[in-house]
Parts: sequence; C-alpha cells; structure tokens
Amino acid sequence: MRIRGLFHRLFLTGLALILLAARPLRAEELVQNPSPISRAGVSAEQRGDILLARQQYLAAIDAYRQAPVTAETLNKLGIAYHHLFALDEARKDYQRALLIRPNYPEAINNLGAADFIEGRYKDAIKLYRRALKLMPHSAVIAANLGTAYFARGKYTDGLEAYQDAFRLDPNVFDSDATTLVQGPTDSRDRARQDYCLAELFAEAGDQTRAIEYLRKALNDGFHDTNRLMQDSDFAKLRTTAQFAQLMAEQKMH
Repeated sequence: MRIRGLFHRLFLTGLALILLAARPLRAEELVQNPSPISRAGVSAEQRGDILLARQQYLAAIDAYRQAPVTAETLNKLGIAYHHLFALDEARKDYQRALLIRPNYPEAINNLGAADFIEGRYKDAIKLYRRALKLMPHSAVIAANLGTAYFARGKYTDGLEAYQDAFRLDPNVFDSDATTLVQGPTDSRDRARQDYCLAELFAEAGDQTRAIEYLRKALNDGFHDTNRLMQDSDFAKLRTTAQFAQLMAEQKMH
C-alpha cells in the first residue's frame, strides 16, 4: 500500500489506545449478570476482574487492593485507574508492577498508553517498541505503536506498524474486539481513520469490512470522492454491487 497525502494529514488519536491485562477475561466473568458478586469461592482478584469487565472501576480498585500484591494485580489496578483517567495513579501501579517483573510486556504497553494520552508520543513509542520485542506476536501492541508513530508524524513507520497489526489479527481494529480507551477526536479525524482501515481491509480482500469502514468515513465527512474513485486499493471494490449501493446512498444524502 502506498503512502498517500491522506496519511500525511492523519492523526489517529482515538483508534488504538489498547490496554492489556495478563489474560483475557473468561466468558463467565463478563457483564451478562449485573447482580452483586458473592465473595464465596471468589478471590479478590477474580472479583476485581468481574467488576472491571462490568466497568465498575472504583469497586474493581477496592477489590484489587484486597488481593495479594503481584505484578498482575498491580497492572490490573493500573488499568482500573486508567479507565477513570486517573493517570498518575495508573502510572504508579504500572511502575510498581515493573519493579516486580521488569520485562512484563502488558504493563509496559499500558505505561506507553498513559504516556500517549498525556501527549508524550516519543516516550510512548519507546515503551511500545520495548513491549513488542517482548511480545512480538501482539497485534494490540503493534496497533498502539502505529498510532503513536502517526501522532509523531512518522507516517511510514505508523502505516507499517498498522499493517503488522492487521496481519497478526485483522480484528484488532474493531472497537468491540478489545478494551479501547478512546482519546479525543473530531469527525474529520475519524473519517481519515476509517478510510485508512477501509484500505487495509480492501487490500486484504475483505470487501464487506472495507465497505463498512468506507461508509463510516463518508458518514463522518470524508468528501474526497476523486481520491476514492482513483485509489488503487479499491479497484476491485469499485466493481461490486455493494460499492455501487454505497455511492447511491451518498447521493441520496
């Protein structure tokens, strides 16, 4: 995929600030049952995991503070603070986790996410690169690295990192695939972000998702139809009925 003028105007503040815990929550720990959590047979850490999944962050913090102090529980405690945008507290817990496990990639990634939110993009890049060396198959960390590169104006590096993330897991860019902490972004930024993702999906041959992200881009104000009709990544897509329907929808608006 070529670097186009689009990417030179791109600032993906809200795409890939993704936090990592030591393990994904199991299905039975998720939010399907909002009832109070019984303490019987449930450890403090497990209680914190359930509350974190339910987005009850203050209660999760209280539970994690009652758990044994490990790198994993400190990292999760940091995540709960992070969701509350209490970044100083989150940073302290990530750093405490790294005192116990200096090469803990999840905590390093999350520390990078804290730096990113506060605009320390150069520091975030260093941390993401360090985390990626420790966890080279993490699509999440690669996506975070790409976002930080874009924020620094390093467009080629950013796109390469996004492509690596996409190769590792095409679902990494879906907002419902992981826990995303959205940064501030206006509609123009979202439109450019979605256009970029549409290109990635089109290049991978996933026409359905390419159309989905093109629709989002157009609805958020992407108006450069000349670029869209000339973009080589969309050559095959432009021959489909779905693309014709999308263009018809736009004319109706």
